[in-house]
Amino acid sequence: MEEFDFLYDDLEETKTRFVSFVGKENRYDLVIMMSGRFYGKHLIMHLQSNNFAIIGRDDLEEEGYLEEAYSLSEAEAAELHSFLHTIV
Repeated sequence: MEEFDFLYDDLEETKTRFVSFVGKENRYDLVIMMSGRFYGKHLIMHLQSNNFAIIGRDDLEEEGYLEEAYSLSEAEAAELHSFLHTIV
């Protein structure tokens, strides 16, 4: 068997939320994971686009962040921002 040089190999309890909603622009199927691993940020996976990002309040305020992370239009990102702002 091949040897690996692990940087880390941790098990951690997480809190996971599955949310699906339809806005005016798009359908959003999200997996939101919360753990201590990301220093208070959330790992948010968008199942429709198969994209994910680690997001905190500071990331939500960064212009163009959601568009880039999830390959969304400006209108779609605004819609997602409205939802994420309530949980992050």
